[in-house]
Amino acid sequence: MTPRNLEIFVAVAECGKMSQAAKDLYITQSSVSQAISDIEKEYGVRLFERLSRSLYLTDTGKGFLVYAKKALALQADIDDFLHNASKTPKLRIGATVTVGTCVMGPIVNRLHNSMPSLRTEVTVDNTDMIEELILKSRIDIGLVEGRISSSDLICRKAMDDDMVMICGPSHPFFGLDSVSIEMLSGMPLILREQGSGTRAQIEHVMRSRRLEINAVWECCSAEAVINGVMYDDNALSILSKRLVSDKVKEGRLWACRITDADFSRTFDLVYHKDKLISKAMESFIDTCLSYEGLEI
Repeated sequence: MTPRNLEIFVAVAECGKMSQAAKDLYITQSSVSQAISDIEKEYGVRLFERLSRSLYLTDTGKGFLVYAKKALALQADIDDFLHNASKTPKLRIGATVTVGTCVMGPIVNRLHNSMPSLRTEVTVDNTDMIEELILKSRIDIGLVEGRISSSDLICRKAMDDDMVMICGPSHPFFGLDSVSIEMLSGMPLILREQGSGTRAQIEHVMRSRRLEINAVWECCSAEAVINGVMYDDNALSILSKRLVSDKVKEGRLWACRITDADFSRTFDLVYHKDKLISKAMESFIDTCLSYEGLEI
């Protein structure tokens, strides 16, 4: 059984279709079918039940999936170790949109200053996707603002952050020192997409108070949220104060605190519990922990 067979098995197990696994891996469907068949024949087991053109993991398949993922993660760690042992170590970093917009640039710059030979690859996406990429060992470490659900991941606080209500110059709330969370109930809100840590926190707070969430825009970027609020006289949003500092100073946005709800949070370092901590990872962690955030 080869590492490639393991990779193919995991891909089929996760998507449930050989055709989709073939597309994801850029190989033919017959190659996928052959890889699964080879494993089953070699060990005399059945990994999938084939019912009504759909695939379902057997109990053996479910157990094998756990080991296959660990084996692939270990292989990735071996690759990382050998890369980091060379003259050009590599670190694959994940960042959520708020983190990527606000702090990742300065952090990576400081990291390169301390390790000039380091090659970094940065992926910016929402919290759910960064978690998935870490679990699949496609990135080494993440810095996120959302909640992580997998018990296989270690979360470590890196820095504090606060979210504020924002509105444009023509909105009735412009100039207020603060607002209550009840004042936002039913108001037109421009929000990040589902899977975003920012969106999840807003929904958690408002639903816990049984307040109406009136999402009129849903955006995959913080910049789109900010621009929407600036040019919509009726809409509001809730974003990290780090994101809106410049626009507030320019007078193009107004930001104020929300008095009766907790919108404080942290940016957390996230990595797999079985991950080998390389010198590059250790340096990145130290850089994040020593980063002095932007104040407004």
